[in-house]
Amino acid sequence: MVRMNLDEIQKREAELYSQVFSRLPIAIERGQGMYVWDTDGKKYLDMCAGVAVNSLGHAHPKLIAAITEQSKKLIHCSNWFYTTAQLDLAELLIKLTSMKKTFITNSGTEAVEAAIKLARKATGKTEIIAMENAFHGRTLGALSLTHGEKYRKPFLPLIPDTKFAKYNDIDSLKNSITDKTAAVILEAIQGEAGVILPDDSYLKEVRELTQEKEILLILDEIQTGFGRTGKMFAYEHSGIQPDMVCMAKGMGGGFPIGAITFSCTDFEAGEHGGTYIGSPLACAVANTVIETIISDKLVENSAAIGKHLLDSIPESRGKGLMIGIPADDGRKKVIELIEKGVLTLYSGNTVRVLPPLIIEKKHAEEFLSAI
Repeated sequence: MVRMNLDEIQKREAELYSQVFSRLPIAIERGQGMYVWDTDGKKYLDMCAGVAVNSLGHAHPKLIAAITEQSKKLIHCSNWFYTTAQLDLAELLIKLTSMKKTFITNSGTEAVEAAIKLARKATGKTEIIAMENAFHGRTLGALSLTHGEKYRKPFLPLIPDTKFAKYNDIDSLKNSITDKTAAVILEAIQGEAGVILPDDSYLKEVRELTQEKEILLILDEIQTGFGRTGKMFAYEHSGIQPDMVCMAKGMGGGFPIGAITFSCTDFEAGEHGGTYIGSPLACAVANTVIETIISDKLVENSAAIGKHLLDSIPESRGKGLMIGIPADDGRKKVIELIEKGVLTLYSGNTVRVLPPLIIEKKHAEEFLSAI
């Protein structure tokens, strides 16, 4: 393989690859722990973790061992047959969320798609209410619940009977509910919108309202789950129990996998599925990642290091290691940090900080010095 500089990589991608990504000006070649290196050998502190995905950082020995061991035994056999790794993961997710059943997916978007179908089946109703500024994915169903016009407009019309209420406004939600409403879906903290936190009482009010109206409550914990906010799941901060939880990102540590857990009516045979979902390899990796998060007390670490960062950065907002920092120009600030050897993300005029859960105090100080 011919070694290329960044300009050559950008030119080649423009010729060969669909231009759907607004990439930052860096080509990453490898990673180790809290750091990555670009194709020129420059080292960067990773404070975005692949958008809250690399919960154990890069090349974690337990994750590598899980991939190696399972891939030697069985990578894929399809869902025509039983596999124990899938059962082990289902049991773990049910225990963590206090739900009744699990369905494994390949991604967060697929988890939302499954939730849409299950909500309609379980209730016999069709309407789903999402929130303004929500992001739930880009496939047609998930996109119908994603608020931003730039995501939606080229693909209209989307699926019918979806609408949006104002986030953190219980009266707006009350006024949106009809006799057709099957479910309400929301993020416990809005991520892509720029780390938007609701009032402390909001999720509890939503839960009480949905129970009163006999409507399902779906929590999108795709970005907030598995210790990201200083709790295993962000809804735990509010002391509520939803009917469904969508999850992905941090549960695989970089390996593609997602899931929903639920306590409502189950699918019947043939009503949902997928070729690759719940593969032995993906499930073995997720089991290892989640067990490591628990055994290494990374949820607690997220709470502690996150508090230190939030206390140290004026005007910052967030919970745990899901942090938003206001900026005059989010992209410009992120590029400035790249030049200083730090990787972050942005949403509009917010710098988003989502480091691996293995972050230590010394890494936090390195970030604070840069920003």
